Amino acid sequence: MRKIFSTIIILTASVVLSGCSIYGRYSRPEDISTDNLFGENVTTTDTITIAHIPWREFFTDVKLQNLIEEGLQNNSDLRVATLRIEEANAALRTARLSYIPSFSFSPSGTLSLGDNFHSLSSSYKVPIDISWELDLAGRLFNKKHKAKVAYEQSLVNRRAVQTRLVASIANQYYTLLMLDSQLAISRTTAANWKENVRIMRAMMEAGMTNKASVSQTEANSYAIEASLFDLERQIREVENALSLLLGSTPRAIVRGTLDEQTTRVDFSVGVPAQLLANRPDVRVAELNLAMAHYTTNLARSAFYPQINLGGTLGWQGSGASLANPGEFLLSLVGSLVQPIFKAGANRAQLQIAKSQQEQAKIAFVQTLLNAGGEVNDALMQFQTALNKTDVRKRQIEALESAVESTQLLMRHGDATYLEVLTAQQNLLSAQLKQISDRFEGIQGVVNLYQALGGGVE
Repeated sequence: MRKIFSTIIILTASVVLSGCSIYGRYSRPEDISTDNLFGENVTTTDTITIAHIPWREFFTDVKLQNLIEEGLQNNSDLRVATLRIEEANAALRTARLSYIPSFSFSPSGTLSLGDNFHSLSSSYKVPIDISWELDLAGRLFNKKHKAKVAYEQSLVNRRAVQTRLVASIANQYYTLLMLDSQLAISRTTAANWKENVRIMRAMMEAGMTNKASVSQTEANSYAIEASLFDLERQIREVENALSLLLGSTPRAIVRGTLDEQTTRVDFSVGVPAQLLANRPDVRVAELNLAMAHYTTNLARSAFYPQINLGGTLGWQGSGASLANPGEFLLSLVGSLVQPIFKAGANRAQLQIAKSQQEQAKIAFVQTLLNAGGEVNDALMQFQTALNKTDVRKRQIEALESAVESTQLLMRHGDATYLEVLTAQQNLLSAQLKQISDRFEGIQGVVNLYQALGGGVE
């Protein structure tokens, strides 16, 4: 016993003096910077970012809120992410319990016949075996912290899935509103073109135009009518995709209109460093780096001995009665395993772990850069759509005036069919682009909300 404890004390001192890094906790590398992460043209302030706004407050459309709530309850990816949290939590509990000695109860008994089968003897043993690993080399410490990081990663992964799900539902919903508006305008335009065909036929009968102009008008009317089917197909496809996100079979989606939507413009992106806490994929990348840190520590601990204490407590005896034990059992055993011939393999494993840790660091930095780029893109998407709003409005007003003027002039023979056709086609194109601009502005805000890590209550 004294030799065992003397050996333990010597080894403990050896580990403390030469292996302090084995117990080192993860800390973010100091050479990772978030300066100008959003770009030089993006003004940031140290304030609350829109990512802190709960999705119920950010999306005010009640119909959209109902869809998001349904998606959070039924989406299969989110349910799987929740189950993985339970799995990681169980693994963490196992790692924590590894510090506690383990006990096992293994009773046994024997029966034997004597010479010439004239006598019967019995014996039994009722032991409780105890085993305990002394964590001098930090193996249990690093396994526990690695499991803790994995559990936190499962929580963040679920948040990442929810952030992506909320943004995807919102984008699909607004896409439907955009297509509804484009379909309504196209239907109105198709009706107008049918009227144009009627007018052109009347003008041909009056000798004011020719058959070629009438045929061209009919062809354009059919083209616009055919585009209605394409829009209806796109609407159905988006409804099917949205139904899939909601975890339901394809169905018609109850929704509002694009004109009812209000775009939030009083937002702040916050400082770049807030991405480290708010954006799930950035946090996951850093947790990967933390896990690689503890994996490297485990590789270092392989160079140090492993000490296990074991023992047996119980009794044994002979005869049929347990009430009169023959003798008590009490033993204590210590074992030490020091790697000797695995030095080359251990060094290789340590080198692999260090390389993987450096890879995780590079991936973390790249994730930060990607996040900053996405924030910049979303801001530019919103700002561009906002800048085009007034210009597009004036363009449509001018084109509406041009259509009215050319139609009037054509009826009096002062304008050609080509001028009317050009004016009407330009008006339809501008109206559809105005709807797209409105959608891009809303989508830019949704994308910014996602890029900053929003979507969690």
